[in-house]
Amino acid sequence: MSSSPARAAGRTGVEHLDVLVVGAGISGIGVACHLRRELPGKSFAVLEARASLGGTWDLFRYPGIRSDSDLHTFGYAFKPWRDEQAIADGSRIRDYLRETATENGLDGAIRYHHGVRAASWSTERARWTVEVEHADTGESSTLTCDWLFAAGGYYRYDEGHTPEFEGRERFRGTIAHPQHWPDDLDHAGKRVVVIGSGATAVTLVPAMAGTAAHVTMVQRTPTYVLPVSRNDALAGALRRALGERRAHALIRRKNVFLQSAFFRFCRRYPKAARRLIRRLNARRLPPGYPVDEHFNPPYEPWDQRLCTVPDGDLFRAIREGGATVVTDRITAFTETGVALASGRHVEADVIVTATGLNVRVLGGIALTVDGAPVRLADTVVFKGLMLSGVPNLALAIGYTHASWTLKIDLIGAHFCRLLRHMDAHGLGVCRPEVADPAMPTRPLLDLGSGYVRRAVDELPRQGDRGPWLTSAHYRTDVRLLRDGAVPDPELHFR
Repeated sequence: MSSSPARAAGRTGVEHLDVLVVGAGISGIGVACHLRRELPGKSFAVLEARASLGGTWDLFRYPGIRSDSDLHTFGYAFKPWRDEQAIADGSRIRDYLRETATENGLDGAIRYHHGVRAASWSTERARWTVEVEHADTGESSTLTCDWLFAAGGYYRYDEGHTPEFEGRERFRGTIAHPQHWPDDLDHAGKRVVVIGSGATAVTLVPAMAGTAAHVTMVQRTPTYVLPVSRNDALAGALRRALGERRAHALIRRKNVFLQSAFFRFCRRYPKAARRLIRRLNARRLPPGYPVDEHFNPPYEPWDQRLCTVPDGDLFRAIREGGATVVTDRITAFTETGVALASGRHVEADVIVTATGLNVRVLGGIALTVDGAPVRLADTVVFKGLMLSGVPNLALAIGYTHASWTLKIDLIGAHFCRLLRHMDAHGLGVCRPEVADPAMPTRPLLDLGSGYVRRAVDELPRQGDRGPWLTSAHYRTDVRLLRDGAVPDPELHFR
């Protein structure tokens, strides 16, 4: 069933809803909660291709899976984070999302095994026709809606990225990708090689080092790694003194400020930021450790994502001898491990390819507008929310330099303001259009990470000015999305 009674679509018998939200992860649940709380009269459903909610936090089950942002900001503004862990384990985040869905009456609104394959907009009918594939039965069905909200994240759920490694088939041990972790993989007492240096790799290494014979992280290029406290002592004190909700607002503001201040510091003073991070690393590593070889990237802080390690667990694993970092290039897999360009060989019983994601916006939905296919690379993102030339479509793309959900909360609230504005003025359709076709554009995601570079030609663009410039700053977006006007000269209504 949907959140509110769906409208029948005349003689067709096709179910019609005001809003279809695609994806029941942290973004889709957040958007649906805003709809439930702010527009209770709207009919909506959340379509989820998998068998359970949670998105990333249900899909990824590798050892140590956790957030790399604090949950006071990675959680929702309307739902305080109560757990003592600020940098939280995946299971705790999954429980939080389930609790949020139940508290906001979404259990009956989420339709599992419903994967959206295509959506076509008809200007004549002023609605989307959505083709749904039922993963549990293999059948298909059709829905129509006034608005389509794509909240499925930014990467492919069905496959991760694994480069071609020569001799992979020769390896006699187990090879696993974190995105599809085998339930029966037992690494206790085994030699493990983790390939990669991103957030997943630095999470896996200390988590596996506790029981493995030894874990070696093989990285081609170092990453900035920042130790942070897993628990927020001030948060606990504020909750005791002020109560849960007042404390939540203060903790959230405090952490937003700290995230923003550190990001600005890194971008404005990159050399000083590099020195600070190096000093924090060296303090936690063994005396004489080659910090510059393994933890001094050739790029500036935040050119790529910066990794956090709670309580410095990665450095502790290295210091205690359970883990080793090797900076080198893999030339081939062998029967017993990996051969490196330097001539070294690392023995392994288990190889984990923590080599990244495959980016895919809109969950791979094939969009058409009046029969014409929508090529995402030809669109420009409006207010971080809509695509130029595409009517009544919204999308959820969070921050890459701060907690993802900070942006999702603002987008969900602004989307509800937009629908209220249209209802108040008797409007049914809105479509953003770039007024200046010569406006310079650049990639939507301003990161040099490999997963972004691989997909840059398939992603929407952003402009060089508002409302087409996608802000990476929370305070700027508060002014634009929460406090700013809904109407805009480049947003056309009818």
